[in-house]
Amino acid sequence: MYFQRTLKSDLSCQSVGLHSGRKVNMRIRPASSDEGIILVRTDTPYRQMIRVCLENVTDTTLATTIGSSGAAISTVEHILSALSGMGVDNAIIEVDAPEIPIMDGSALPFVNMLKLVGIRTQEKLKKYLVVKKPVSVSEGESFAMLAPSSSFEITYKIEFDHPLIKEQSYHLKLSDETYEKEICSSRTFGFLKDVEYLQAKGLALGGSLKNAVILDEKRIINKEGLRSHNEFVKHKILDAIGDLSLIGMPIVGHFIAYKSGHKLNSMLVKALLEQQENWTTASFLNCQDAHGQNTREKFSVRDIPARKILGAIHA
Repeated sequence: MYFQRTLKSDLSCQSVGLHSGRKVNMRIRPASSDEGIILVRTDTPYRQMIRVCLENVTDTTLATTIGSSGAAISTVEHILSALSGMGVDNAIIEVDAPEIPIMDGSALPFVNMLKLVGIRTQEKLKKYLVVKKPVSVSEGESFAMLAPSSSFEITYKIEFDHPLIKEQSYHLKLSDETYEKEICSSRTFGFLKDVEYLQAKGLALGGSLKNAVILDEKRIINKEGLRSHNEFVKHKILDAIGDLSLIGMPIVGHFIAYKSGHKLNSMLVKALLEQQENWTTASFLNCQDAHGQNTREKFSVRDIPARKILGAIHA
């Protein structure tokens, strides 16, 4: 994990776009060291290339959209999550539509394809973003924060007024193994009344029981049920890993979130990058010394909601 990584060979897949309902063909190709993640719209003149970075985020409504020079690709969070979760730093993602294919609503198909073609270690060291001091953003009751830690940790809590969700919390230290075992298979979810409303507005046209967990007022409509009892909060973590990859390098820090989403995740990345005194970059050779001894804070699910965490920081 100390050296940059890319794919050993190309991979391809096809599925519908969640919001457009159109069939999408996607190919992912290896990329050179330090190239990062590049999106390509093959259906546009000159095969428009879009670098995955915060500056190119154009929308965070219902999904994260990346765009540049008039071309855009939406619903990028699942494939970005899979690449980040499996430690891939450099790749070129080509699609022939304005949306990433939704597959089964999780990142599991992407992870399986990455494992099938293999991941290759490259010659250059990774650069890590090491959080030195806490950075947080909030909107209403929701908040998100990155705090110092010796690894990439995630603590996430959601609350929904639904008898099958209510409150769910989850904490993990992220690695290839924990991502594959605990996070990547968690599917996107929605409520039947919201899906019907969105489809009437021309959105979520590709949404179905094949690529989402759908709930009515009391139950899960999908016959197969859930893949895990806390699949809802795990999918929020899956999305957040994709959104946080907009930083452009792996994180050494503790991501803590309460009722967050694509918009707030993007706001947190922006706030962090703007507050350069609160982070540094490091390779594995000096990563352990980059924190400073007096900046580390430890938080758990019990520290959520926001007022408790913010109170601890500013005490």
